[in-house]
Amino acid sequence: CREILKRLTSLSSEGEAHLSRLPLTSLVEEVTAPHRDFGISIKLRPGERIGPEPVGRRNPGVIYGLGNLVENAVDFARKTVTVSWSWDDAEVIFSIIDDGPGFPPEIIDRIGEPYMSTRQGTEAGGGLGLGLFIAKTLLERSGATLDFRNSSGLGEGAVVQISWPRGVFLNPESSSSMFDTA
Repeated sequence: CREILKRLTSLSSEGEAHLSRLPLTSLVEEVTAPHRDFGISIKLRPGERIGPEPVGRRNPGVIYGLGNLVENAVDFARKTVTVSWSWDDAEVIFSIIDDGPGFPPEIIDRIGEPYMSTRQGTEAGGGLGLGLFIAKTLLERSGATLDFRNSSGLGEGAVVQISWPRGVFLNPESSSSMFDTA
């Protein structure tokens, strides 16, 4: 896991200046596009957007982390995954909501730990939770805070909310910048 994290966070797009900057709406499209056409509807819902759109430096680790969370939602959804995003003067928020079985209450506080399978109905031989652990670690290294919860109750879907301070998006030289590859 450590080697995978190191490799993902060390990838750089410095040689491709025109690709090194990524608006938030482009990030949304980039992480959702590979998960379409699997029989699950992915709905994109922009939320409140106050001020100019955040544009930051591309970080493959963040793209991988968000993509993994969308993939998990698609895997557990019955029919629909909703991806929403918003921003204001203080923060940038990215949310993924599925209509699947939700997270079991007895493990919700341990989601993101390695070897922790997080969903009900996981068959024997299914995931060990390492993908979610890597995604969570990469996103936290970018300065994000993650919140895992159920929509309204067990069996009504899961919600993963990822939020960053707005300054993390707007200041690519910051060591905690979302898109900084250091």
